[in-house]
Amino acid sequence: MTTFLSRCFRAWRGAALALLVTLPAVAGAQDTTGVGFEPITIHDPVGGGDMPGYVFYPAAEKGTVTWRGPYRLEAAADASPLPGAKPLVVISHGHAGSALGHHDLAEYLARHGFVVATLQHPRDNSADASGDGHPAVMIGRAVQVRATIDMLLADPQWKTLVDPARIGVAGFSNGGYTSLLVVGAVPRFTRFAAHCEAHPDDPGICGNYKQIVATLARQGQTPTQMLESMQAQFQRWGDPHDTRVRAAFAMAPLSLVFDETGLASIDRPVFLYYGEQDEVLRPDYNFRHIIPLMKTLAGVRTIPKAGHYVFLSPCSEELTKEIPDLCKDPAGVDRADVHARVDADALAFFRRTLAAQAH
Repeated sequence: MTTFLSRCFRAWRGAALALLVTLPAVAGAQDTTGVGFEPITIHDPVGGGDMPGYVFYPAAEKGTVTWRGPYRLEAAADASPLPGAKPLVVISHGHAGSALGHHDLAEYLARHGFVVATLQHPRDNSADASGDGHPAVMIGRAVQVRATIDMLLADPQWKTLVDPARIGVAGFSNGGYTSLLVVGAVPRFTRFAAHCEAHPDDPGICGNYKQIVATLARQGQTPTQMLESMQAQFQRWGDPHDTRVRAAFAMAPLSLVFDETGLASIDRPVFLYYGEQDEVLRPDYNFRHIIPLMKTLAGVRTIPKAGHYVFLSPCSEELTKEIPDLCKDPAGVDRADVHARVDADALAFFRRTLAAQAH
């Protein structure tokens, strides 16, 4: 796997650890609706182009299955939405992910009365991941979530379906990191360099660190100096924080970049999920590191034996053939069962924090 620092360098050159607070899994006892979905286009204030995405929403039509490439969606394309303002959740995908990588969570929330928007982050998606590690990605992602909310609240069709006082965000991996930024976290990018100095045996982050140090030295620069320059651009595209967002549901977030000061500015509830055997973002350096530093942590849940990619939607046979390493889980981990728990926890969390009177 390409490390964060190597990607950044290329861009520069051109106690309950298992569970702190358990929210009830209430989905099974609730009335549900059908689900509709439509594609959307969002202006990207970072790169200046457009970002594709989808909106999932409650609809009368039930039992419809629609295929979009290798993704099997339990939703009807362009179905008529049920009227009335509803809570909104925006989902941010992980590094090299897609706007449909968490479609089951989007469908589940929509089935229970939420509007859910997804977006494809430019230059950090499955078609083009060339910008990962660059400021436009590490800072710009949160700005792009804000732009998605702006678009929905201004659009003649969607603004009638969204309650602007009830907005949440969810994300996985880089998207989980993005979610924390949106609700107020401030990263310290130089922590990447400090981490690799202390933990050169962490391949997911530091695999090429020695080569990066040597190459930068020949240019009269250090990794810390490179990362300090990125830190100076934190407000380049405006404030990455969005006060309209009232809660964040972060799945396996990149989080070693946060310190106590950077997390102290979060003033809204956060629910944190992670896999016990995450091989990409090691728990000790990421999730367990931030748990005692977060004052507004509403809950933490660990998935036993699970790796990093368990949070991606259960894969179709076609998708499993395309990306088997991301679709298969360790022995003893059933992704469908995991997602039944994750989806229910997300629903309970957002119902509580957004005070949603959803279906």
